[in-house]
Amino acid sequence: MAAPPATGGAASRALGALATAARTRPFWLLAGGFAICGATTNGLVGTHFVPAAHDHGMAQTTAAGLLALVGLFDIVGTIASGWLTDRVDSRLLLGMYYALRGLSLLVLPSLFSGTAEPSMLVFIVFYGLDWVATVPPTVALCREYFGGAGAVVFGWVFAAHQLGAAVAATGAGLVRDRLGDYAMAWYVAGALSIGAAGLSLLLRRRPGRPVPEAVLVAATAPRAWSFRG
Repeated sequence: MAAPPATGGAASRALGALATAARTRPFWLLAGGFAICGATTNGLVGTHFVPAAHDHGMAQTTAAGLLALVGLFDIVGTIASGWLTDRVDSRLLLGMYYALRGLSLLVLPSLFSGTAEPSMLVFIVFYGLDWVATVPPTVALCREYFGGAGAVVFGWVFAAHQLGAAVAATGAGLVRDRLGDYAMAWYVAGALSIGAAGLSLLLRRRPGRPVPEAVLVAATAPRAWSFRG
């Protein structure tokens, strides 16, 4: 049966989707993993890579150039991830992306030096490929778990991404001010990424049951979204 047409304001529908999705386990697993994604990309590397490299004697222009390479390889990684998402279980992809990101962050403190050594270039290429690779499988899982409301639910999951980035940007700065370097920030971020891999692997289908479908209730009541399945 076709879903009834959307009614009510966009804000009420968005809040209704959040209220309903927040009562499900997949939402919190996805939001938690994506918060860590934001913390380890925009919040940490995007904000603090250049000053961290400068602390080790690297010229700021060199460090900024390396960060620009991350953005270049990000394009390739995102396209490749979209291709893989169509062919591989998104839960496994997310687990792999987060785990490899975590391991790379644990190694990063030993790679800093006054020049762009080959080992650092390898890290930059890998981190660029992994930067937004988490988005396609996360979108796919939001669609799988929440059906027609998946796009709205992903918006809330992405809000967790931004909150994670804000916390990491602030926290890493405090670590640098208190301890004199960023080493602890990289190690914590690496551990969190491995934790995000665990969250992703906890996501699972229910054998023998159809994928839940989200439908928009045709009513003007504040609770505008309903998930069934």
